Amino acid sequence: MRVASTKQVAVLGECMLELVGPAFGALQQGFGGDTLNTAVYLARCAADPGQNEAEAAAPYTVHYATGLGEDGLSRGLMERWAAEGLALDLVRQIPGRMPGLYMIEVDARGERSFNYWRDTSAAKAYFESERTPLEDQAADWDLFYLSGISLAILPAAGRERVFALMEALRARGAMVVFDNNYRPRLWASRAEAQAVFRRALDLASVGLITADDHQALFELPSLAEAVAAAQDLAPRELLIKRGAESTLVRAPAAGAPDWQAAATERVERVVDTTAAGDSFAGGYLSQRLRGRPALESARFGNRLAARVIQHRGALIEPALMADLLQPQS
Repeated sequence: MRVASTKQVAVLGECMLELVGPAFGALQQGFGGDTLNTAVYLARCAADPGQNEAEAAAPYTVHYATGLGEDGLSRGLMERWAAEGLALDLVRQIPGRMPGLYMIEVDARGERSFNYWRDTSAAKAYFESERTPLEDQAADWDLFYLSGISLAILPAAGRERVFALMEALRARGAMVVFDNNYRPRLWASRAEAQAVFRRALDLASVGLITADDHQALFELPSLAEAVAAAQDLAPRELLIKRGAESTLVRAPAAGAPDWQAAATERVERVVDTTAAGDSFAGGYLSQRLRGRPALESARFGNRLAARVIQHRGALIEPALMADLLQPQS
């Protein structure tokens, strides 16, 4: 039973099985996916150490929408997601399908290369049904989050249904958040990706833009030109992430300038940037769902991302970020 005061968040995407190690050597199993990473960090940030959890409802619940199979690996993924606090009522278990798979090969110098097996993944078939739980429960969502990868893996008919959902949710005042993760190999052409991204950004109320992805997608000559071009994008609430440089924030509010800068956190050593943007999104949205200003929320997102990139793996141990969730003095 859902608590009326708890906001409901739906995250759409794909999580894949992960194998890490040398070819024909010992492999370590795991899982990963951009939106899954964001969903997990968002769920972790729902904890509020300043409140008595027995008396106070969580500020929001995170539901992950994706396709899985009926196999043991799919069940194992769901068990792990549930342990992270994700609600699984939007997962479709599709007979005859399985999760996608990718392998990270690590050479003698520590360089990584990726191989993917995802053409028949269950997530791609999520909308191969007249209705989905995501659409059936559309009236519940206070926030809907998706990425460029969420759209890239879907056939055209599935994308149209996502666009219809985005339009309906925004019309009734829900936050519709689009993150511009761009992976060229997932698209038939750059022109197709550009058209899909433009449409998604026109429908979104919040845009999370990684400047170098924007530069690559639209073939802009420099990062500075990508940042300048991104500032003209449609969402009223817009954030432009520039790596170690400050994050640019536009969120119209009385007395606030058009653009503000949220400083990033300086770190001694960067270990793994895999989920920097994903964790930023989770941290940022966790604060916006609490009603905090966009600039303050971006600063928290940067603090969380800085912590994540100092450790290996997309999902760091919860204990490594626990201090960030303590009430700020």
